[in-house]
Formats: sequence, structure tokens, C-alpha cells
Amino acid sequence: MAKKDFKQEDQNLENVQETLSTAGKWIEANQNALEWTVLGVVIVVFAWVMLNSYVIKPKHLEASNENAKAVVYFQQGDFEKALKGDDAECLGFAEISDKYSFFQEGKLAALYAGICHYQLGEYEEAASYLKKFDAKDVNISPAAYQLLGDAYVQQEEYNKAVSAFESAAKSGNEIIAPMSLKKAGLVYLELDKKQSAKKAFESLKANYPQSQEAQDIDKYIALAE
Repeated sequence: MAKKDFKQEDQNLENVQETLSTAGKWIEANQNALEWTVLGVVIVVFAWVMLNSYVIKPKHLEASNENAKAVVYFQQGDFEKALKGDDAECLGFAEISDKYSFFQEGKLAALYAGICHYQLGEYEEAASYLKKFDAKDVNISPAAYQLLGDAYVQQEEYNKAVSAFESAAKSGNEIIAPMSLKKAGLVYLELDKKQSAKKAFESLKANYPQSQEAQDIDKYIALAE
């Protein structure tokens, strides 16, 4: 048995040596290609570092600073200037959203622009900007969907409105979800879809019984009967 084991080990060793030899020959034959591949990887990594350091990060900071200027007008209730700028230092959310559309700050500007348009009674424009906003924040995103639903209601686009309200309700946000369920139910009543309205109202009652919207929900359930 020992001799067989030694023979097997010798055979394995020869196989390994043959493999290494073959690999060595392949590397030697393809040395130039390998060098160019390594060089290519180094160039790509270097380019990304440079891009991130000298383009992406400065753009993030630039967009953030522009948003901060517009927020001042927004907090003052001057939605026109917050949206369109002041022809001086403030670009306004509309331009910020377009100029920095690939950055999170640009998406945030789109949300602000949508709110400004809504406050100015420009509901179609509000919906257009609110659809551009995309975030996973459990507080902001549902609120954006709810406002989008409100904008659709103002345009009497009720099917789009209930879709937006239901998206907001799915978040489970303790404040936004019950409000959105009630809004969805009311719009379903407007569409004469009583079964869907009842389902929305009953979901509100079952899942958010302590919410303000649930306090008088039974009368709305009765309307959907």
C-alpha cells in the first residue's frame, strides 16, 4: 500500500509541475497582454479617484449650497423665488433640479420644486417635479407620494391620485399612511368604487386605530356600504 501511495503522490506532483509549467509558458507568451490589462485597471481606478475627488464631490457640495440658498426663500414662504431664483445668487429649485439631476441634491430640489408649484396652484407642474423625486427615506418619500396624489386630485386625475395615495400608504408611516388611506378612500368614492373605498377605510381603522383619521372613520365606512 505504501508503494502505491508514493506512486500516487509522485503522479500528483508531476501533474502539479506540468500545470505550473503550462501556466508559466502561457504567462510568458501573453506577458504584453497582461501588462496592458494591469495598466488598464490602474488607469480606470486612477480615473475614478480623480473624477470622484475633482468632479463628483465638488458637484455635491455645489448643489447642496445652491439648495441652501433656495431653502431660505422657501422657509420665508416666498415660493416664487424659491422655485425660480432671484436673478442674483439663488438659482431656484427648478434650475437646481435640472442642473444637478444626477445627484441626490438635484432630486431633493425636484421635491422642493414640486411643493413650490403646488403652493402656487400650478398642479400639473407640481406633479411633473414630484415624479422626479426618488428617495428611500421613510418620512420624506411617502409625503412626496401623498402630495403627488393631491396634485392629481386638483387636476381631477383620480385614478393616478389613488395610485399615489396607495403608494404612500404602503410605507406604514404612522402619520402619512392613515392620511393617505383616507384620501384614497374619498377618491374611490368620487370614482363610485365603493368596494375599494370601504377596503381603504377599513384598513385605516384596523391598522391605525389611534390616528386622528380613524376617529370618525365609521361614518365613511357607512358611506361605502
